[in-house]
Amino acid sequence: MKKIGFLSFGHWTPSPQSQTRSAGDTLLQSIDLAVAAEELGADGAYFRVHHFARQLASPFPLLAAVGARTSRIEIGTAVIDMRYENPLYMAEDAGSADLIARGRLQLGISRGSPEQVIDGWRYFGYNPPEGQSDADMGRRHAEVFLEILKGEGFAEPNPRPMFPNPPGLLRLEPHSAGLRERIWWGAGSNATAVWAAKLGMNLQSSTLKDDETGEAFHIQQAKQIRAYREAWKEAGHQREPRVSVSRSIFALVNDRDRSYFGYGNEGQDKIGFIDENTRAIFGRSYAAEPDALIEELKKDEAIAEADTLLLTVPNQLGVEYNAHVIESIMKYIAPALGWR
Repeated sequence: MKKIGFLSFGHWTPSPQSQTRSAGDTLLQSIDLAVAAEELGADGAYFRVHHFARQLASPFPLLAAVGARTSRIEIGTAVIDMRYENPLYMAEDAGSADLIARGRLQLGISRGSPEQVIDGWRYFGYNPPEGQSDADMGRRHAEVFLEILKGEGFAEPNPRPMFPNPPGLLRLEPHSAGLRERIWWGAGSNATAVWAAKLGMNLQSSTLKDDETGEAFHIQQAKQIRAYREAWKEAGHQREPRVSVSRSIFALVNDRDRSYFGYGNEGQDKIGFIDENTRAIFGRSYAAEPDALIEELKKDEAIAEADTLLLTVPNQLGVEYNAHVIESIMKYIAPALGWR
């Protein structure tokens, strides 16, 4: 069995060819797609966070709205860039959204990715301490966030408060018990995956990672997952970790599918540089008739290693078509691969 969800970047553009022509379209359609995915039996609705872009940004209003409109599906992010976050305020927002969703939040966080602007986190008021990088700052914000989510008191109460306080040091409210165990780290390298395991975070491994061995993307990603699980075991955590991978997968079951994705030029990994020093490998997309697609996916070692698969959806094609994309995987692909 494998959990299957969707991952939306929430792109929008005023182009007449787009079904999402405004930020409002993207937000409202994201809610509708989550409702549709739940009705189809999917397990998760996940959203990417990018700043300074015509994409989804501030995640917690959306997560809360999805939580209020659904009852079963997991609701998450993949990922929130922690360089931009005040971890204390974020803990309050996350606690609120998780309580609205009745404990279904699955928050993916990370140190971030290439951006639309130069050092965008500076505009949000954050600067790395002297001698540290922005990645160090993002990881430090994550560590503070994880500590706050434990729900332990840390703040000295006012002896003359406006409202009566419980005894002892105060914690942030609202606190949602169990959310700490539902935090995921989006790891771009083997080392950060091991770091996440030591801190007790679940692992999100997307369609991009550092090219550390020159092997095919799915092989490198599978090795990353195995290194993460070994580090988790060595850390002595008492629960089983979760691991997700993201893929663009399209079952070509009608002429519309074939017109959109039957061009056959996305079947290879790609190499690029996400900054001046980091060579990265980008995983391939999958698009084929169901029988051929099943055989291709059987060879993907990282999908086999993961317990959760996030389907990256082309949100600008609209809710109806994206629900069809999800349904096609659930109906034609998942049972044949033992995912259902």
